[in-house]
Amino acid sequence: MLNVLARVRVNRVTDPMGRWLVGHGVAPDVVTVVGTIGTVAGALWFLPRNQLFVGTLVITVFVLFDLVDGAMARARGHGTPFGAVLDSTCDRVADGAVFAALTWWCLGVGDDRALGVAALVCLVAGQLVSYIKARAEGAGLSADGGLVERAERLIVALVGTGLHGLGVPYALPVALWVLAAATVWTVGQRIVAVYRSAQAQAGNSVASDSAGPAPSP
Repeated sequence: MLNVLARVRVNRVTDPMGRWLVGHGVAPDVVTVVGTIGTVAGALWFLPRNQLFVGTLVITVFVLFDLVDGAMARARGHGTPFGAVLDSTCDRVADGAVFAALTWWCLGVGDDRALGVAALVCLVAGQLVSYIKARAEGAGLSADGGLVERAERLIVALVGTGLHGLGVPYALPVALWVLAAATVWTVGQRIVAVYRSAQAQAGNSVASDSAGPAPSP
């Protein structure tokens, strides 16, 4: 959902980095794995220990690796099927670690079971958003778009976590509850998108069958 202008501005920063890394023989898959390991380690080490602001900074740095590996693929002029699957898998692992760590904090140091429920909803629904798209594409259907995709989920969660770590009241509860509602809404949007895509595909198939074979000259 991030607009094209924002992506262009981000690419202006990441593309030179991607070209530099490719020029020095670094593979995009290595950057993907390092970013994921760093995100998981930062989330599971800092957040449950109530080091929310530091944890947010560490996680943000490693999440940005996901932008760099895309820039590296562009610098090489192509990606690979394995790289695409690896990137998607690592995204799910990193997202799961971030929201699992937030749930851990809510149920531990945060001592807020209700907020833990919101974090769990974000975790499960966020995974569903990505799964629905992948499963739909595997079936030849479309499930693009939605209110909050991966970038928005991470931005909202990390901003709320960082501000809460700085002592801003209600920053994390507001972020998690809003994000939980928005992510569930996005799940619904994608299911509707898949349904419409399936209906359109069925309609095209019926129209094709009705037309019949072309007459012989």
